[in-house]
Amino acid sequence: MQVLNPNNVKIYNLSAGKSLPEWLSDRKRRALQKNDLDVRRRIELIQDFEMPSFSTSIQATPDEQYIMATGMYKPMVRCYELKQMSMKFERCLDCEIIKFCMLSDDYSKMALMQSDRYIEFHSQASKYYRIRIPKAGRDMAYHTPSCDLYMSAVGPEVYRLNLEQGRFLKAIRTDSMEVKCCELNPVHHLLGLGTAEGQVECWDPRTKKRVGLLDSAISSISEVSDIEGMPAVTALTFQGGLTMGVGMSTGQVLLYDLRSNKPFLVKDHNYGLPIKKVVFHDSSRLVLSQDSRILKIWEKDSGKAFTSIEPGVNLNDLCVLPNSGLLFMTNESPKILSYYIPSLGPAPKWCSFLDSLTEEMEENPAPTVYDDYKFVTRTELDGLGLTHLIGSKMLRGYMHGYFLDVRLYHKAKSLTEPFAYDEHRKKKIQEKIDETRQSRVQVNNLPKVNRALAEKLLEQEEETTAKKKVIAQPANLLKDSRFADMFKDSAFQVDTEADEYKLLNPLVTKLEKNRKKKDLQQEAIDAQFEEVEVGGGGGGDIEVLFVWFYYRRKAAAVMMMRVQRVQMI
Repeated sequence: MQVLNPNNVKIYNLSAGKSLPEWLSDRKRRALQKNDLDVRRRIELIQDFEMPSFSTSIQATPDEQYIMATGMYKPMVRCYELKQMSMKFERCLDCEIIKFCMLSDDYSKMALMQSDRYIEFHSQASKYYRIRIPKAGRDMAYHTPSCDLYMSAVGPEVYRLNLEQGRFLKAIRTDSMEVKCCELNPVHHLLGLGTAEGQVECWDPRTKKRVGLLDSAISSISEVSDIEGMPAVTALTFQGGLTMGVGMSTGQVLLYDLRSNKPFLVKDHNYGLPIKKVVFHDSSRLVLSQDSRILKIWEKDSGKAFTSIEPGVNLNDLCVLPNSGLLFMTNESPKILSYYIPSLGPAPKWCSFLDSLTEEMEENPAPTVYDDYKFVTRTELDGLGLTHLIGSKMLRGYMHGYFLDVRLYHKAKSLTEPFAYDEHRKKKIQEKIDETRQSRVQVNNLPKVNRALAEKLLEQEEETTAKKKVIAQPANLLKDSRFADMFKDSAFQVDTEADEYKLLNPLVTKLEKNRKKKDLQQEAIDAQFEEVEVGGGGGGDIEVLFVWFYYRRKAAAVMMMRVQRVQMI
């Protein structure tokens, strides 16, 4: 479970949790759930609440006992029983489902609109009948008193199929080129039709005549709107007998009082994406509007933002359980998203434990990759010596590499690099010791990395300072923080024996020759004298020590003169 807090409103993501690879068998899944604490703590509100590839639409039955969802691939519809919190059945179809409509209070009767222009009717047992409409369908609505099924399509007509008589009736013909959505008012059964020209036509199902026309396209355009093309109506919904919500293809939501031809509120998503769903919340004066990117929740009267949910995947449909804070969203991923917002309302009766469980199981965001598997490239696989496993069940190809069991990875790593951990541990301990020593009195010692180079730089600095031939001293690399890693990290160790080093660093080679000359001079001076041990008491020892230093200094001066003469010759 993951807890979000946008705008100081707690949102519990019930779909978050540790992901399990699809290739695991059911037996391995059960074993993993038994042994792994993270998997065991994951909340699976409804068992198998997902689709093979992605989910398209979702609805709750009128009796609020079942959830119906459609998805791909393959095309299928699934029914979930909320009391049992599990899937009741699934049915595979021949073509993608565009919309579906419940014809009864439970799951026993429903109509499915498919992309091949067929309307399939399903009973409690299985598919009952299918019929074809003249043009590709867009939306449908069921008028319970007359048993008429209204189906909008790519064209000006809205087809009427009477389910009691079992035949088509005279279609409703609009003034538009295409009817994108249709919705029936639950109180007085006024039929609203959203057109591609941005208009909303209202029809009376009793007289089959148009009783009103709203031009929502003009109302959605403002001075600051950046709109290209004609705004179309993509979503319709009603609340009570007088309030209507209209979603536009340009990202605006308009709220109307049916007694007025102008909206009393215009809410802009500011993304320019078509509005896919508008829902009025029952127990609060809030509106939920959804496009493909975000779900926004805002106040009905003022339009002030309440909170929002942005899952990071493209959204397709929204289902809010009545008088509760639980909502579901279909999207372009296998898992159907489940969210619980206590500020909207309490948890439903069938999952009343959510109120106490959400406060106890707040966790950090779950990782997007599998925790039990390590992603390795082909080069890393060669280093581990596991290339012979390619093609077996131990490796799963993914993008430019493979998924490898993390236990096998650590075992192979320990065999190929047996001392890697010990070296890493010693390095970390030494770094901690060096950090603690920084607060003490420091002695200017030469670094361990590139020690010879540091010694040469110090000698060059001393010679330059002694001669005083330059006004501005160059920057010292040993004291410059930009080059600190050069004398700390072993990766920057200079190989003085390489040919490239000798060609690209003539200055350092010259300094090396000067240093060798000085070492030879010092060795020649030390060879002429023997070490004198100063011991015992009395003043004689001090006199001997003084004489020794005097003659040593004089001999050094003589030797320097001889060397200079040799160099001049």
